[in-house]
Amino acid sequence: MIAIDGPAGAGKSTLARRLAERIGFFLLDSGALYRVLALHLLRRGISPDTDTIPEEDLRALDLRIEPGVGCMRLFLQSEEVTSLIREEDIAGRASRFSAKPEVRRTLLGLQRRAGSQWNLVAEGRDMGTVVFPHAAVKFFMTADIKVRSRRRYLELVERGENADLCRVLSEMRSRDIRDESRTEAPLIQAPDAILIDTTDLTPDEVLDLMSERVEERIGLQRQGELEHRKR
Repeated sequence: MIAIDGPAGAGKSTLARRLAERIGFFLLDSGALYRVLALHLLRRGISPDTDTIPEEDLRALDLRIEPGVGCMRLFLQSEEVTSLIREEDIAGRASRFSAKPEVRRTLLGLQRRAGSQWNLVAEGRDMGTVVFPHAAVKFFMTADIKVRSRRRYLELVERGENADLCRVLSEMRSRDIRDESRTEAPLIQAPDAILIDTTDLTPDEVLDLMSERVEERIGLQRQGELEHRKR
């Protein structure tokens, strides 16, 4: 298990996918799971401004993961929603839903079951602190908020969406506050996580750095296991 946490726009999604591809692991994009749950709740007429989400609506979630090396397909009942949930409106509402403790608890078991089945690179905001606290390797990725906002803006433009850089920056500040101040699983760096500031690094430079750290830590773990068996 490799856990990658950090704020929006730090490069987690891109680097998690590329790292998983390089080492042959499956990908767990926790943000995508929250988007599927948001889509499910919106279709049931529930607003992210609702004080408490009814338990029956959370239990009705029928979400299925089909993992692949460096990728993940998602199904809501029998409908594939992998592309649909990438719409910025869904992402914004998912962020607001995710601040609710009952929403986070709903997805906790599903994520841990995935971790018990497959070798994963798991990325999100509480992978190394709550979901997989015993992950073999943990990273915490960050970057200057203006750089993160610029990246998100260019991503939206590339997808053909109408985007305003000032609005993206404002929304990212609000999202950071929600992520860092929520009572359930706030965004924090795990004590044993490797901090990587991607502000002035290219994706290739970050990928090489992460690969080196994975090889170092997993190599040390395997050496320890071999020594223990000899004893």
